[in-house]
Amino acid sequence: MRTAIDTNVISAIWSGEREGPQLLEELNKARLSGGLVVCPIVFAELHGYPHMTRFRIENFLSITGIVVDWNLDRDVWSLASSRYQDYANRRRKNRHGEPKRFLADFLVGAHATLNADQLITRDKRRYSMDFSDLNLV
Repeated sequence: MRTAIDTNVISAIWSGEREGPQLLEELNKARLSGGLVVCPIVFAELHGYPHMTRFRIENFLSITGIVVDWNLDRDVWSLASSRYQDYANRRRKNRHGEPKRFLADFLVGAHATLNADQLITRDKRRYSMDFSDLNLV
């Protein structure tokens, strides 16, 4: 079972947040039952973590067995676009204004939907609305 990982999971581990040890345990279980993957969006977002370098990121990924899936093909972009459009229309219809979520979230969700069996995230509510067909951990 291939597991995609959201940026917020890795940053919570790095930050020493209360949920960090539990998240690390979830990653270890997922690694043993398949493989761990991040899309290039997550790889890029990790560079925004304070005092992070490419070397430190790649070292963490290597130690934890997380692979970067560099391929964001047409299907991923199409699904992300469609789900983002649905979200934007829903916000306008419900008079919540213009879209506020970043397109990056939709690319992470689309990548996980098409290239993994599940997504580990701390934003289950956000992803469940737009990716109801994605198994969230």
